[in-house]
Order: sequence, then C-alpha cells, then structure tokens
Amino acid sequence: MTETADWYHRFGGQDARGSSPLYEEWALAAAEDDEVLRLLEQLPLQQRSPVIVFGVARLLGAPESEWHRFRAWLVDSWPVVAHEARSRGVQTNDPRRCAALLPLLATLDGPLALVDIGASAGLCLYPDRYAYRYDDRPVLGNSTVLLECTTSGAVPVPDRLPEVALRVGVDRTPLLLDRPDDMRWLEALLWPEQHERRALQRAAIELARTDPPTMFEADAITGLAVALAGIPRGVRPVVITTGVLVYLPRAERMRFIESVRAAGCDWIALEAPAMLPDAAARLRVPVHPDARFLLALNERPVAFTAPHGTRLHWLGDGDLASG
Repeated sequence: MTETADWYHRFGGQDARGSSPLYEEWALAAAEDDEVLRLLEQLPLQQRSPVIVFGVARLLGAPESEWHRFRAWLVDSWPVVAHEARSRGVQTNDPRRCAALLPLLATLDGPLALVDIGASAGLCLYPDRYAYRYDDRPVLGNSTVLLECTTSGAVPVPDRLPEVALRVGVDRTPLLLDRPDDMRWLEALLWPEQHERRALQRAAIELARTDPPTMFEADAITGLAVALAGIPRGVRPVVITTGVLVYLPRAERMRFIESVRAAGCDWIALEAPAMLPDAAARLRVPVHPDARFLLALNERPVAFTAPHGTRLHWLGDGDLASG
C-alpha cells in the first residue's frame, strides 16, 4: 500500500468513522482505487490531505453522494480540483476551542491582547463574546454563540469572562471575514454531516464581523514579533496556539517556541502532546482516550482536551512530575 493509500485508509477507518459516513466511504474507496491514487499523488504531500481534496471538491460542486458518482465527477474534474487544491491548506477554525481556553484566560488579569498564531479567520479570538455551558452548570455569558463542554477532574470552571482589549491574528494565508470566497472555503472544511457545527460557525462569523480582528499575513515567527510589537503598554499579551504547531516543520516549530519564551508573554497552547515536548515530559499519566490534546499555560500542562474543545479533563498535582 502506498503512503497516500495508507493515509486515506486511516482517515476513513479512524478519523471519519462515526463522524462522517460520506467521508468514510469516499476515503476507504479512494484508498483502493489505483486511478484515483495516481491523481492524488500528483499533488504536493500536504495538499493530498483528504480534508483538502474532499473540501475542494465540494467547494467546486462535487455531488455529495455515493462513491461511484463522486468518483466520476472527481476524475472528470481533476485538472480544476488539482489547481485549486495546490493553493489550499487545512484552516479549520473552530470557536468551540474557546471553551477549553476560557478556564485559563479567566485567571489572567486584563485587559488582554490575544494573539492567535495560525488564526485562519480568527474565530478563536472572541472568548469574551461567546456564551458557555460546562456540563449541566448555568450558562455563562449572553451570546448568539453557545459553546458546550463536558468536563472531568477539578476543572476551575470560570464565573467570569475575560477582558479582551485587542484581537490579533497571524496566518500565512489568513481567511478574511469580508471575503465571501474565504468564508466558503472555511465552510467547505467542515464535514458534510456536521450541521450543528456549521450553524455554530456561521453564528460566530456574524458575531466576529461586528468587530473584525487585526490580521497579519506572515509566518509564525515573523508574525509573532510584529503582533507583539504593536501591543500598547498596559495591555497583557497572551499568545494562543490551537492545533497549529503540527503544520510547522520541526525546526520552525522549535524556533517559534524559543521566540515565545524569549518574548516573556503568556502562552496558552491547545496542541497534540508531541508538539509540546517539554510540557508532555511532565505528564505522569497517559493521554485521556476522549481528550487527546494537551492544554498548557506557559508550557505547564493543565488538562487534556478534545481537539475542538468539547471535552476537558483537568490534571491534578499527582498527574504531573515536579519541576
């Protein structure tokens, strides 16, 4: 089995299973289809991602139906699909991650300047504008966007929203709220059956449009320096990364981490544990099966979280090595 075939087989059998029957069917069939695999392997490695290829296909009008109809469309439309895919990246921007960030943000004295690295459209820059429900507790906040989170462990569920004075996004190719094409791509990145998530994203977009963030088109290291340089005195800078470090080559990722340390500002990370080696090294417990990302403040692990912030398992002192 080729690398591409293995990728699609894993995506269909693991990632899409239970979440998107359509993507599961397409990916597993593509993994066994020599002609389709040859087409996919014409793309650069990162652009072969099932999320990109299927998202681009749907963006361009592919039928959201059984494999044989989708396959016929894909093969016939491949030149335009390949052209579009080469310019695209995975920029899923899930505001639900703010439910995982909020318990940390609420502990920081404001006013805060949030700097989101890999911000996409910047929907994670509005933790103070959303409403939250943790388990069956009363809703915190009043908003058209309600984020729900299941918790375990001694989660310090906040009783207040943070004070945010400045919202800054950094991305190599930011998606801008006033560009319809960008918003169509953001929606195409959601899987076909994710209707509730789509409605939530649309509501978050409408809210963000009333107060758009400042966006810098830059790599992580350059953008970090530019963003921090523009924060006025008296405002506390807080860098946020949510599932973005995996897209940085290892050398660049380590330089970015060194840059954040040197800046001396707060850093809240919601990342796969392997992307935060110093934080992960302090864990004395295995990753939670239902919350496989690590939430850390200034590289100190505090919780395991679902990748999109829908589950939060707080760590106790006994779960961490000292130091």
